[in-house]
Amino acid sequence: MTDPWRILSLPPLGEDLVRGLFAPLGDAVDVTFPRSRSQDGLHSALADGAEVVIGDFTGEMVLDAAAVAAGPRLAFVQMPSVGTDSIDVAALTSRDVPVANTAGANARGVAEWAVGAAFALCRHLVWGDRRVRAGEWPQMELAARQPRELHAQRVGIVGFGAIGSEAARLFAALGCAVSYWTRRPRPEASATYKELDDLMATSDIVVLALPLTDGTRGLIGPERLALLPDGALLVNVARGSIAPDDAVLAALESGRLAGAALDVFDEEPLRAGHPLRSHENVLLSPHAAGGSSQSQLNLVAIVRDNVTAAVLGREVQNIVNGVNPQVRRR
Repeated sequence: MTDPWRILSLPPLGEDLVRGLFAPLGDAVDVTFPRSRSQDGLHSALADGAEVVIGDFTGEMVLDAAAVAAGPRLAFVQMPSVGTDSIDVAALTSRDVPVANTAGANARGVAEWAVGAAFALCRHLVWGDRRVRAGEWPQMELAARQPRELHAQRVGIVGFGAIGSEAARLFAALGCAVSYWTRRPRPEASATYKELDDLMATSDIVVLALPLTDGTRGLIGPERLALLPDGALLVNVARGSIAPDDAVLAALESGRLAGAALDVFDEEPLRAGHPLRSHENVLLSPHAAGGSSQSQLNLVAIVRDNVTAAVLGREVQNIVNGVNPQVRRR
């Protein structure tokens, strides 16, 4: 009888949930969990013979080069997220280990969050809520802030994968003029392609929806933020380091940005006392734009199907590092 596949599932996915996902595989799998939520716990579990790893989507447990080296039998990594910045993809690729994500699982949820955040910024909903809760009735002050109707805004989307393209569709349905930038233009897209600097200079609302890579880190820094029309709005559902916190804060204080909705930050959690926490024109979210119940169901289903495919010798989907999708045991 063939030895069972050793599946190592990292937090925060719950143990009962993960065991239930793979219960139909019976004795074909041995589902394990790290003894502690630490790098030492991760290294120990990998050294014990883990073959399939389900990653930590919070990034608290990092599958870095040292962790990859600790796993002699590592054969497949499945991230329960779209982002892969908490794992060393290059190190895994050099070991010929396929890496998969859950592309598309939360596209609708994140896109809806981006649209909702844009509504909130345009109409100063967070500002008004805070004032009324504080016992004020700032009806005329709110009017003086010149609330905008979303349909009249020019929306520029940076990144045009599953999330960016879905956001473009939703904004267009509301009547917005939508343009986009991506490294590989999509001739079939209904939105208008623009070079990045042109998009920044002609957008009232900029939505960031692209992965963090060496090429995108700091992409929307002080120079590009300075291209925005005065009073523009920024919505970031990508990664904080793409538009660094300090650069966003400086643009807010200069008035170049009239407001920002941020689901992501340079360092998470956002530290106590950070100036963004007290800025009245900023909507803050704890990296939860993709956290809808529907998105979570989609994500879990992709993880289940892909890991099951790996164990049964079928090709896995959503490979992000170009390695053969037929998973092979070491």
